[in-house]
Amino acid sequence: MLNLVSHGAPGALPPLLIVHGLFGSARNWGVIARRLAEGRQVLAVDMRNHGDSKWNPAHGYAELADDLAKVIAANGGQADVLGHSMGGKAAMLLALGDPARVRRLVVADIAPVAYGHSQRHLVAAMRALDLGGLSLRSDADRRMALSVPDAAVRAFLLQSLDLKATPARWKLNLAALDAEMERITGWPNTSGQFAGPVLFVKGALSDYIRPEHHAAILALFPAARFSEIAGAGHWLHADAPREFEEIVRGFLA
Repeated sequence: MLNLVSHGAPGALPPLLIVHGLFGSARNWGVIARRLAEGRQVLAVDMRNHGDSKWNPAHGYAELADDLAKVIAANGGQADVLGHSMGGKAAMLLALGDPARVRRLVVADIAPVAYGHSQRHLVAAMRALDLGGLSLRSDADRRMALSVPDAAVRAFLLQSLDLKATPARWKLNLAALDAEMERITGWPNTSGQFAGPVLFVKGALSDYIRPEHHAAILALFPAARFSEIAGAGHWLHADAPREFEEIVRGFLA
């Protein structure tokens, strides 16, 4: 079972399951999860090979969707699901393969397509970071600046660095994520449709959901609706948290 962080209490609505993206964790969603937990339970997960969940050499979407199905089965049998990036792909495959588990689906800045980019350079940067003698995140940030020049990306990655461990360690299975990167950036061959309500939320500054992806989205999710947040990039929930929260809240209600 995946590690869960629970907010709020069970109510009339099914729980909301929040599924983070690559290199993320449940803690990245803490503020939004707490705010969405008004009148319902919100469960944020650490995906396998992330955070405090178990490590596993397999990291494809069939395995990730099955992990989510088990969480939902153990928490009432049905949930609203919000997935970002990698978590959005896992949530989409869950809805397609086990639609009874999902009442409403929110997909944040990802499409059901294979992407040509890779995040292996970030894995390499994390693996190359000298963790010796580190006790301050600011020191880790300075060491990482040469290989990852974007301060916002460094700050995001360093949330998964456990400085309380002896020695310091990454709370990411970097070997597995590197080996499975093509499956993570890809999309499995799948069939069927999820006929339930689906909202795709795009950051206006991101190119992860493009106009040419709409046909593929609607073929799998015929009831899909689309929303865009001005001024936000791929990490739209961090760039515009209150606007993102209100869009999600309105759709789920």
